[in-house]
Amino acid sequence: MNKFVNQLNHYMDAGFPLLYIETFEELKADNLIALAAKNQNYSVIEYNANGLHFHETNESKPNNNLGEILKFFLQPNGMANKYFNLERKVLVLKDMTKNLEDPIIVGRLKYIAEKIIAGVYKCRVVIISPIVKLPKELEHLITLLSMDYPDEVEINDIIKNFCNVEKISLPSSQLCRKLTESFKGMPEFEIKNVLALAVAKDGALAQEDLTLIHEQKKQTIQKSGILEMIECKNDFESVGGLENLKSCLKRKDKIFRNMSAARKFGVDNPKGLLIAGLPGCGKSLSAKAAAELFNIPLLRLDMGRLMGKYVGESETNLRKAIRQADAIAPCVLWLDELEKAFSGVGGQGANAEITTRLLGTFLTWMQEKESFTFVIATVNNVKNIPPEFLRKGRFDEVFYVDLPDEREREEILRIHINKRRPNDLKYIDIEKIAQKMDGFSGADIEGIVKDAIEATFEQDVNELSNEALIDAIEQTHPLSETMKDEIEEMRKDYEKRNFKNAS
Repeated sequence: MNKFVNQLNHYMDAGFPLLYIETFEELKADNLIALAAKNQNYSVIEYNANGLHFHETNESKPNNNLGEILKFFLQPNGMANKYFNLERKVLVLKDMTKNLEDPIIVGRLKYIAEKIIAGVYKCRVVIISPIVKLPKELEHLITLLSMDYPDEVEINDIIKNFCNVEKISLPSSQLCRKLTESFKGMPEFEIKNVLALAVAKDGALAQEDLTLIHEQKKQTIQKSGILEMIECKNDFESVGGLENLKSCLKRKDKIFRNMSAARKFGVDNPKGLLIAGLPGCGKSLSAKAAAELFNIPLLRLDMGRLMGKYVGESETNLRKAIRQADAIAPCVLWLDELEKAFSGVGGQGANAEITTRLLGTFLTWMQEKESFTFVIATVNNVKNIPPEFLRKGRFDEVFYVDLPDEREREEILRIHINKRRPNDLKYIDIEKIAQKMDGFSGADIEGIVKDAIEATFEQDVNELSNEALIDAIEQTHPLSETMKDEIEEMRKDYEKRNFKNAS
């Protein structure tokens, strides 16, 4: 974490008055602040819910009223008191969620910050919190900092140090690499917790512990409430049609499997794909199949959960999600129904302003990212997304997914029957059934197969039949009927934009 300590040094040396470190890892932040303070010849005073603690003398003052404490710091005679003298001090503030709603505390922090800027106070203030809450009065005075997740070298060191402390054998170099890869995107304290849990079971680190790490990592990601780790159970064999899209992903797969050689050859990191088109035609399925093809984790970004009620919280949520995806990389980052998140760009009101800032943050990351985070954005109606997304260089390719043609309907039908009743395929006239499903989406076809199999079971018949499938077709209203006007309008729009057809 030398990079973070250097960053702290830089901001402290430049006189930035209020630094806000967003993290759950308070102990780790304490150690890094202590290093930076030592470099600047500062001592550390810490406030938390129990009161004040003076790191230099290891003394404590049990007063949890921050408003009173700041008042003492601001009084003229307070500067003469050894306990309330801020000269060459770093004041570290914890447990601040409620305190930053108190106008008196906010006002006194603002006064201290202004005195620091004016050179009157030779001190710095650092807030540590897992939640970003920026009062309007302090927004222009606060600098947000984030501690990066441990990289591969740091994770490897954590594993080695843990084995040394616990006096257990270091895993083989091959298992160490797998453990390191599995721990990517997890904070240091959770890595140590999972290692302890693994060792408690049998006194050693073994291959089977990778499953435990995967489950704990999934929990870590889901607890953030923004990212979700999706289990990939769909390979390319489960995707019917979309040959152009699948061909593109297979080319990307070669890069993912030979990343070092590709970089050395001068190949840019793959950015991702925008897949637009009709609902139920395989966009989401393609995202899942891509992660399975690349053999890397699939993360789903829930854009609706990004919005926060405090100034800067939404942007912080997005940056946190991006930072975690980059730490886990290589991975597929799936943005489902992208238009729902960014449709308000360019409008009026506070939400539109937040959405515009989110768009800027995301597009900047897409343009500049160096990690192997492959973004797959799925869109139903491309008219509802900002045109900035379609600019050259944002995505590697933009594909349009239409209703499946007859050959694709045959393939989709065969896949879903084979998945549920493989022995009954010989009884089905695939060509005949596919012809009767003109205008049906992939989701419609899957629904028909499910309904036909269910009806066959209820009638105590042993084999799926053509008649059962035809009955299910006749009782289904396809997408081409229920969304006829919208589909025609969307098709014209995609043709006008010259999107590459996924089929």
